[in-house]
Amino acid sequence: MSFLKSLYLNSRVFYILASIAVLFLLSYWFTPLYPITWLLVWGLIIIFLFDIVILYTSKKGIHAGRILPGKFSNSDNNAVPVRIKNTYNFTTYVEVIDEIPVQFQKRDFLKTGSIRPKSLLDFEYKLRPVQRGEYIFGNLNIYVMTRIGLAKRRYSFDKSAMVKVYPSFIQMKKYDFLAIDNKLTQIGLKKIRRIGHTMEFEQIKDYVFGDDVRTINWKATAKHGNLMVNQYQDEKSQPIYSIIDVSRVMKMPFDELSLLDYAINSTLAFSNIALKKHDKVGMLTFSNTVRDFLPDSGKKTYINTISEVLYHIKTQFLDADFGVLYAQVKRQITHRSLLLLYTNFEHISSLKRQLPYLQALAKQHLLVVIFFENTALNKLIHQKASTLETIYDQTIAKQFAYDKKVMVKELQKHGIQTVLTAPKDLTVNTINKYLEIKARGLL
Repeated sequence: MSFLKSLYLNSRVFYILASIAVLFLLSYWFTPLYPITWLLVWGLIIIFLFDIVILYTSKKGIHAGRILPGKFSNSDNNAVPVRIKNTYNFTTYVEVIDEIPVQFQKRDFLKTGSIRPKSLLDFEYKLRPVQRGEYIFGNLNIYVMTRIGLAKRRYSFDKSAMVKVYPSFIQMKKYDFLAIDNKLTQIGLKKIRRIGHTMEFEQIKDYVFGDDVRTINWKATAKHGNLMVNQYQDEKSQPIYSIIDVSRVMKMPFDELSLLDYAINSTLAFSNIALKKHDKVGMLTFSNTVRDFLPDSGKKTYINTISEVLYHIKTQFLDADFGVLYAQVKRQITHRSLLLLYTNFEHISSLKRQLPYLQALAKQHLLVVIFFENTALNKLIHQKASTLETIYDQTIAKQFAYDKKVMVKELQKHGIQTVLTAPKDLTVNTINKYLEIKARGLL
């Protein structure tokens, strides 16, 4: 039975059979074709049996497997390497069909190639998940053919392999390396002019072009005979909390990813940067109740704890209760801290309902409200209007876009820092705001 389950016919067989059928039809009028056609039939049977014998002479002619990573990074391209070893004594031709997890809805996977005797074939393909959670792979199916190419033998490997998809650690590492090399401006992170000297003194160093002349240390300059400047560093160990709204407003999708997942990816990358700059980070999630709370910590390994909590976050189809958030912050966060609140407001009335709670938070802490531009509306606004219906749609879209700008002004009027951003620029703009606050010494 296993023999029959592993045996497949190549499409070449059906083309030959179709040709033989045509010859049988023609032999009705041209009788000399009839015996020749039967010879072709017996020749096909003999060659087909010979092809099967070659394929099944070895019990384990092919060995293959995926080299899966420990986890996938959400919203990024993740490589899945595959290695196939040919133990046959002849060149084999293979078709690879991998049963990719159902979340990708990909049913057209096919890789082909040839492998020399006793040799390896290595290749990789990429997957881009857009949801966190467990992804289960099916069989890795290898269909093997000889040069004759009439029969195929199927081998199956790595059934039910599982990989967990975590918040975007690839994005986190990208910003991590740039922060270490002080190259954050190369990816759109702006330079912030430092106002005054609200920073801690670090060391005296030689003057180089670009240093602030106001930091020249004249006593050290006179002693060494060349210009010396004081070098300052940002204040350390400042508490910073990422607060994520997990209510229904964060379920809205953009480019296959929900606003919640954009906020989660940004929180992970930003928290890592803040830890590298020796600040203390914590996080909180809420909807109608407070879901998760992590107190602030400056340990480098704390990023692993944050990642695990972010992995398990789910969107709640409930309205956010900012009163519950205010009560939790007042009770649990006793020191003045930087609060980065990821949420979304689609209408000015929804903001005004929550404004008293936001004002109360801003009195005790430095609050930054981060919400999202509707990029779908922006595309509608900038497309050419050719019909009355399109003009009507654009007018409404412009009103919604204007409301977002009014919300920014309303928050700033009450002394609340804001970031209005497209989802794809969330991480960059959040780190920009953090660097600005550190440079201006607002915390």
